[in-house]
Amino acid sequence: MLSVPEAAALLRTFDNVLILTHVRPDGDTVGCAAALCAGLRGLGKTAYLLPNPGLTDTTAPYFAPYAAPADFAPDRVVSTDIATLGLLPENAKPYGERVDLAIDHHPSFEAFGKANILRAEAGACGELLYDILKELGPITPETALPLYVAVSTDTGCFAYANTTPRTHRVAAALMETGIDYQAVNKVFFRTKTRKRMQLEGAMLSDCEFYDRGRVAVLSVPISLMERFQATESDAEDLSALGPQIQGVDCAITLRELREDVWKISLRTGERINATRACGLLGGGGHAAAAGCTVEAPWAEVKRRILDAVAQTAPDFSAN
Repeated sequence: MLSVPEAAALLRTFDNVLILTHVRPDGDTVGCAAALCAGLRGLGKTAYLLPNPGLTDTTAPYFAPYAAPADFAPDRVVSTDIATLGLLPENAKPYGERVDLAIDHHPSFEAFGKANILRAEAGACGELLYDILKELGPITPETALPLYVAVSTDTGCFAYANTTPRTHRVAAALMETGIDYQAVNKVFFRTKTRKRMQLEGAMLSDCEFYDRGRVAVLSVPISLMERFQATESDAEDLSALGPQIQGVDCAITLRELREDVWKISLRTGERINATRACGLLGGGGHAAAAGCTVEAPWAEVKRRILDAVAQTAPDFSAN
């Protein structure tokens, strides 16, 4: 694994760079990619982001200024916040064997790049990108704004258990550049569409509880999305709902992507390691936030993830 100075030195040698983000892009992967692109351009480099079809209304504005034209032919490829090649969007898969530098913070990181840098203890990949970009030169508002998006979204506006004192120090340094962080917080954390609120209401109404009420299972089938005519923007980060239920320390959100193809998002407290549970089903992530994808009918998917949680929890109760 590279150190921060080594990663920065390597980036200084790159030009004509294409930056990859993961499937169903969140604020961390988009913010890191946009900040890195801005930083490289500040050094006089040519850099772009590979268009990602999964962008939502909240993440797209940070991505749009850096989207690559269709005819761009990169000499170097960098990935941000991608733990495994299986998380590449379809249009990024041809670049999977060409990643010159992979930058990540997931304990399940597979080090698929020709060079790799990992900070598994970081609350967000944006914290690591901050250090790399700081090594390359002063942090400007152009790099600070998407980095703030990265750090704030991956820590739930600094409320999740992955938030550390360093997370706050990085956020403070970014805020000191004069960015409009209040607008970021309003859009990502204090604004919901009516359709989003309808989705949440339906999810809570049908929520199932296990393990003496400590495990909650919330479902988002395609039919629910269709009922409210909800978009991907309406469904962004629905996995944050379950952990808000009092007494729940393991929230399982099942989102149907295609017929009988379910994305499982696990959010846990200290009692259950989310990465270990999702790892039993081929996924990964962090100790308190992980995911996997399972192809099976809903009842079977629910059974499999509950079995995985039961194997991970030291005191799981069938009641």
